[in-house]
Amino acid sequence: MLYAIVATDVANSLEKRIEARPAHLERLTALKNEGRIVLAGPLPAVDSNDPGAAGFTGSLIVAEFASLSAAQAWADADPYIAAGVYDHVVVKPFKQVLP
Repeated sequence: MLYAIVATDVANSLEKRIEARPAHLERLTALKNEGRIVLAGPLPAVDSNDPGAAGFTGSLIVAEFASLSAAQAWADADPYIAAGVYDHVVVKPFKQVLP
């Protein structure tokens, strides 16, 4: 089943994000290579694809996991959590309708 992982950053997270990004992307790439990821990306703090120093307010990941608990465990192990980027993370079942 698909699950939406919605993470909210702490204030002024940009430096921490930059440091932890390679490890974060490595995990996302593994999901992609397994054909389990639908989409993933950061939420810019301003109305721009490149928010510069404004940074990001969080992340959205939609991916396939065996269960809600498996999705939660995967989210809990994100390098952004260990690095102090995320303030909190919500994991919910997701039903894709389009495309």
